[in-house]
Formats: sequence, structure tokens, C-alpha cells
Amino acid sequence: MVGNVMNKTTISVIVSVLIAALALPAFAKPKPLDQAGVDKLISTIDDRQRNGGDYKSLIYMESKERKKNTVVYEGVVYRRDADDRFMMLFIKPKSERGKGYLKIDRNLWMYDPTVGRWERRTERERIGGSDSRRTDFDESNLKTEYTAKYIKGSKLGRFSVHQLELKARPKKDVAYPKVRLWVDAATSNVLKRQDFAASGRLMRTTYTPKWRQVFSPSKKASVYVPKEIRIFDEVEKGNKTVVLIKKTDLRKLPRNIFSKAWLESKSR
Repeated sequence: MVGNVMNKTTISVIVSVLIAALALPAFAKPKPLDQAGVDKLISTIDDRQRNGGDYKSLIYMESKERKKNTVVYEGVVYRRDADDRFMMLFIKPKSERGKGYLKIDRNLWMYDPTVGRWERRTERERIGGSDSRRTDFDESNLKTEYTAKYIKGSKLGRFSVHQLELKARPKKDVAYPKVRLWVDAATSNVLKRQDFAASGRLMRTTYTPKWRQVFSPSKKASVYVPKEIRIFDEVEKGNKTVVLIKKTDLRKLPRNIFSKAWLESKSR
């Protein structure tokens, strides 16, 4: 008799727990953020990626276009975040070897060794003809480049995320004037980004599913670096680019590295 009562009680408890579990949403929505919370989150995103010193990484980039052969690139990205300097040098394939990009004093230049000429480019320049842009490889500067507002809390796969809408600040030279972000509520890592033209047309969707921590000697703390970036062209459907970021090194670089002469010397 006692056993039957215990069994019935146990079963009743289990059923109650299951019913309660089924009644819960599939994920816990993050608590909505007020404007102060949004501003703090944007600052956190920037700070987690900001090194404050030098940066070097080996990248592999696979570019796929409809009705064309897939092209695989290998290159090296250099940055001096304290001076906002950036350089990329392609190593492979042979047709792109020696080509490079250099950003100094808000000017972005592209060097083509086949003609030995530098040409000025905009922030919307397609790197190597892929769907990537220079900012995909740079540190985060959202706070200085955009104003942000809260959209809603939602789910992205198994992640609870904050959705934010960003608009470019006046006179800021950015690749896209409007951006929407899906930010992991648990880690503050950006998992998804959509870039829009001034007309409101969606241009690109980018996923950054994997991040790694790297110790920064200049910051004396860890910074977060993307491991994988997947970029989908929303205008030319079917075009996409996958970027793998390897061997990130945050030690100090040679002082004279960020110059046209240095890049040209590596292109010979």
C-alpha cells in the first residue's frame, strides 16, 4: 500500500515537472536592455576585441561565386591598433600573390604588383574580389562609428541573443550606413551581422560562430578573435565567402612595417 502511494506520488511529481517544462519557452529570452545597457554592450563588444597594440594573423579565405570556380586565398593580416593602421598581403593563389591593401590616416590603398601601381579604395572595397571587406579583419569600433538602439531579445540557433540596430554617425566613413547585430547574451560575442545600404537594401549577412581568446601583451589581458567568418552576398544570391583566421600573434611588429615601401618589397 505504501509502495503504491509512493509510486503514485513519484509519478505525479514527474508528470508535473514535465508539464511545467513543456510549458516553458524553448529558450530564455534575455532581459531587454535600456539605452544605457545598449551603450554598455556596444562598449563591451569593442573592448573584448580591442588589443591596443600590434596584431598579425594568417588567414585562409574561400570565395564562391555562382557559375565560377571556387578560389582559395591565403594571406597575412597586420594591424597596429594604437595608430589605426591595417595591412593585408596575399600569398596565394599565384595570380593574387603580392597584392596587398594598406590603410593609413583613414585612406585605404590597394597595391597590384602586376602593374606596380597603388590605387585608392573605399571601405566597401571587396577584398580580393571576395565578399569580405577590410572591416571584417579589423578591431571593433562600433561605439565611435555608430549609434545603437535595442530591437528585441530572440533566439539564434541555441543562443539567446540581443538584437541591435546601428546607424552610422555623421561623417563617418563606414562600409555600410546601417547594421543589425545579433549579440550572444551570455558572452557578448557578435554571432550574426546584417549590413544594409543607405536605401535600406540588405547587402550582406555575416555569421561569426566561433571565437578564440588570445593573450595580448600590450593589453595585459585576453582579447577575442574570430576563428571563422561566413559571409553571404544578399544581392548576388549564391555568392559566399568563408574566412578562417589562424595563428594569431599579438606581439610587437617591426616599426616600419606599415608603409608602401615595405609592402612593395614583399611583392617582388
